[in-house]
Amino acid sequence: MHALELDGVVVKVVGRTLLAGIDWRVEYGEHWVVLGPNGAGKTTLLSLASAVRHPTEGTAAVLGHRLGSVDLRALRRHIGLVAASQRLVDEDLMEEEGATALTVVLTGHTGTSAPLWDKYGPAERERALRMLADLGCKDLADRAFRVCSQGERARIRVARALMSDPAVLLLDEPFAGLDLPAREDLIAAIEDLASTRPVLTTVTVTHHLEEVPATTTHALLMRDARVQAAGPVREVLTSGNLSECFGRPLHVDHLDGRWYARALRP
Repeated sequence: MHALELDGVVVKVVGRTLLAGIDWRVEYGEHWVVLGPNGAGKTTLLSLASAVRHPTEGTAAVLGHRLGSVDLRALRRHIGLVAASQRLVDEDLMEEEGATALTVVLTGHTGTSAPLWDKYGPAERERALRMLADLGCKDLADRAFRVCSQGERARIRVARALMSDPAVLLLDEPFAGLDLPAREDLIAAIEDLASTRPVLTTVTVTHHLEEVPATTTHALLMRDARVQAAGPVREVLTSGNLSECFGRPLHVDHLDGRWYARALRP
């Protein structure tokens, strides 16, 4: 059984093809990065992996359950999702009420946009503190969420996604809007998850090669709604593959486990 399995998947919306003939398999414990230009289909791919969308054609299975024949609400309890473009908590309410980082993480236990206090006992509070500690921000537990920086909020959202002990963690452009120190803090936190949670499967969608964690095991390149290349990260993240994917000559460097790309001048 695969963590994620897509066979011949097509997604169409109002006559527009968002994904075309996608075949993709992710094993448990693997760490994937998905790269590609805007409009390539990356976020649509993640909407299938997060059991938010059904394919128009083909089959998609998440954690061994085929979409269309499973209770999606129950399935989503085993999927952690952090999306820069989607507010998973009512952050406006959190700010108005002066909610702390700990409160935001606790909402991950109930999967709600606002806290359900009767559902949180000592065990849940202790777990939320551990999640914050795992993301390197336990000292933020009592800090008002509204005064946390963008980088701190990003790590708090990941901690929240881990509260339900998901089998797969999906990160859709988690570094968007972060400055360099905040980006590096979040990357380090994600890398640490690979050692503290060896069975956790992760998929990270990003635009930038510099944001690929060093613990990444596999890469998927997308262009024009199709998979251009997929496989072990060192075999996929090459100058040739990235140049074809982004439509311009690129040179790719690999240093201390991290990846870097720059355009080649004519």
